[in-house]
Amino acid sequence: MDECYFSPSCCHIDLAALTRNFFRMGDPSTLMPVIKSDAYGHGLLPVARALDKAGALHFAVGTVSEGALLRNVGFHQQIVPLLGVVSQDEWNASFALKLTTPILDVKSMQMAAHACPDHEIFPVAVALNTGMGRLGFSVDDMPDLIEGLHRYPMLKPVVAFSHYACADIPEESSYTLAQQERFKSMTNALRAFFPDLSRSLNNSAGLQVFGEGAFDLSRPGITLYGGNPFVGTPWESKGSDFEWVMSVSAPILQVHALKGGESVSYGRCFTAPHDMTIAILAMGYATGFPRSLSNRADVLINGRRCPQIGRVCMGMIACDVSQLGSAEAGDLGWIMGGNPDPGQRAVTADELAKELDTISYEVLCHFGATNRRVYS
Repeated sequence: MDECYFSPSCCHIDLAALTRNFFRMGDPSTLMPVIKSDAYGHGLLPVARALDKAGALHFAVGTVSEGALLRNVGFHQQIVPLLGVVSQDEWNASFALKLTTPILDVKSMQMAAHACPDHEIFPVAVALNTGMGRLGFSVDDMPDLIEGLHRYPMLKPVVAFSHYACADIPEESSYTLAQQERFKSMTNALRAFFPDLSRSLNNSAGLQVFGEGAFDLSRPGITLYGGNPFVGTPWESKGSDFEWVMSVSAPILQVHALKGGESVSYGRCFTAPHDMTIAILAMGYATGFPRSLSNRADVLINGRRCPQIGRVCMGMIACDVSQLGSAEAGDLGWIMGGNPDPGQRAVTADELAKELDTISYEVLCHFGATNRRVYS
């Protein structure tokens, strides 16, 4: 064996589904797919290669390091590291790598200007805070931004971006529209001096609500990987046309009887009410299946849903397979995805997220970060 894996569980990444999701969002030239955080756990380089073949001209990553990795293996897209930079060394690297790195405040403008040898032109992004309250220049900061851009003529803003706080919440539509108007006003002020400035505001939710014609570049994230930003809201149908890209499997290690009155796993939090047959799968909290899901989730085994029982361990879970016609060591249990029998349905990241009181983004990132990935 050439590689060492700490679990035989596995993430299956369907790059064809990723590409179909990308094409569903509109003209590739109007899209800046978000592939930060290792492409939401799907793998930065394989995802970037698939999107490159699909015609992506822009990428949004998280860090300069992610942008450097893409550059160093030959990607030529416009690359925007959304988190900005925290050191002069990163600004220097951004300039050398031709990343479209965002300026966030006056200090970052000074550092960006310092990275330009002999006052060469440095194309940069401008982060605008229109109501998210995280990064970027606010409305009150606009005079300082414009004055700084005149003071540092080597900085050439080529794209301005902001981020919706709640475009996925129908009840907050007025706030979303107010952000949109604020962004329009702020970018109009910038375009008075930089008429070729591109504008990017739509995220996955905004793209589904306002369409690709809202500003120049949309930044789809969760929909690229199959998630629905509107799940659980009256707008759920707006985001229902996407395919999950990630499935997660774990092999059965052993199948055995559990007599009525016997317990399984730590803490004896499950005691068999009657004679049962259980399967032990190689999946646990070390591979993205949280301990808090104990006794609260299903696993698809041989096409049918089987309840997980007992405490989730670091690398193992137990499932009740009493109703299956057969199950044996080596069979795959599907933590997410798989091929359900008629009348059955696969477990999704949204379903697990609901049980965990979180969002599908977190579920995908955790599975993708802790399991071996295979691509098709």
